Amino acid sequence: MFTHPKKESRGLPTCPSPAPTQDVGSSCGSGLDEECSRKADQKPLELYGVGELPAVFSSDSPYLSSRGRIVKWFWDSAEEGYRTYHMDEYDEVKNPTGIINLGTSENKLCFDLLSRRLSQSDMLRVEPSLLQYPDWRGHPFLREEVAKFLSFYCKTPVPLKPEKVVVLNGCASLFSALATVLCEAGEAFLIPAPYYGAITQHVYLYGCVRLVYVYLDSAVTGLDTYPFQLTVEKLEMALQGANSEGVTVKGLILINPQNPLGGIYSVGELQEFLGFAKRHGLHVVVDEVYMLSVFEESAKFRSVLSLDRLPDPQRTHVMWATSKDFGMSGLRFGTLYTDNQDVVTAVASLCRYHGLSGLVQYQMAQLLRDRDWINQVYLPENHARLKAAHTYVSEELRALGVPFLSHGAGFFIWADLRKYLREGTFEEEMLLWRRFLNNKVLLSSGKAFKCKEPGWFRLVFSDQSHRLRLGMQRFQQVLGGKPQVAECPSSCPKQEPSGQHG
Repeated sequence: MFTHPKKESRGLPTCPSPAPTQDVGSSCGSGLDEECSRKADQKPLELYGVGELPAVFSSDSPYLSSRGRIVKWFWDSAEEGYRTYHMDEYDEVKNPTGIINLGTSENKLCFDLLSRRLSQSDMLRVEPSLLQYPDWRGHPFLREEVAKFLSFYCKTPVPLKPEKVVVLNGCASLFSALATVLCEAGEAFLIPAPYYGAITQHVYLYGCVRLVYVYLDSAVTGLDTYPFQLTVEKLEMALQGANSEGVTVKGLILINPQNPLGGIYSVGELQEFLGFAKRHGLHVVVDEVYMLSVFEESAKFRSVLSLDRLPDPQRTHVMWATSKDFGMSGLRFGTLYTDNQDVVTAVASLCRYHGLSGLVQYQMAQLLRDRDWINQVYLPENHARLKAAHTYVSEELRALGVPFLSHGAGFFIWADLRKYLREGTFEEEMLLWRRFLNNKVLLSSGKAFKCKEPGWFRLVFSDQSHRLRLGMQRFQQVLGGKPQVAECPSSCPKQEPSGQHG
């Protein structure tokens, strides 16, 4: 096993011998140090990039406004793989030759636990207030439970306040709302890249806000460095570069634990990034949607809300949702916590378009207050199943000689398939991606996350064992590896197919 690579150099990268990583609490897949050495003669990557204005790419329609054409373009330009997948989804009985989806980051391991809990009698209540217009921030009883929940699991130094909670239908709506109320049209957020690519449209469709990519790379340049490491130096360079191009940067987006890397920022790193933002008067939007999906004991997560003192609490905004940690991406529940009352009010006004039904709000309050079930039933079993599935996929990758990053958080492995590209180009990456799709396994390519190194792929492992086995068999066939008897370890959960598709 190889530990993280850290700090970027503008010169040609070199790779020292691996050394134990401090603070980060994670490890990297075998073989990445050799791959780094093999790539050491490549030119340094760009340090930053400014997202294109989607108006340049808008579709041509005589029926739509200019904004409507841009909105349509986002839909039309979505990855072909997901459209293909939805027309040919794998089903063990109805469509056994269909596509296995290892590309969408959903937790499909705990449907049995969730269905039992959500079917209990205390989850259904109908009364007039739940069928009427609510407080747009969310019903007071739900905001109170969210504040208690986050206070407990984020380990806040003082209890959080319900009046600083806003509830929306998912983190996509939160990104859209925050971009709209924090930025003028044409302004931008800094975001470390690779990043969850859908944020691009989340911040643009309503707010017309752009992204400035802080490019990270896999090079190891010192004993205390790790692959794809974000530093204040890189943030400063990206900010200066954007300003030199006339782009006004209003904030920084951090995803912690990270997507697609799966890494966790240390407390020291968080404090440095928040300090950078304060020096430049930037908002910081922290997405902690995977905070309870840390399944390795050695991986230590600290919420921003746990810090004793935030450098700029009026410009620090934290979001969380049940979509990942509770495997409920279809339920559409997300929440914002911020000390800034103006931001609370402005986002709450947009909740008219992004609210939850009263019945769902009641269910969410019941779930979040059931601390015994969460702590004694759900979280231990969920972590055990995530760890077993992760172990299985990791062992398959090692058997194939595929380097990868492994951090013990999230639902995915960031796999290095650069050696399978005939040339180090994104055209070759797309050809490999399409070979996977043609072989009935859907992955997410690095380009979708604005990764600057062609050949990286995100592989989601949080699926039922029979799907993982078949998916990895197909994965091996594409790479030319000898298909193995792909049996999950004994600890891998054996569930009956639920008939649900994510």
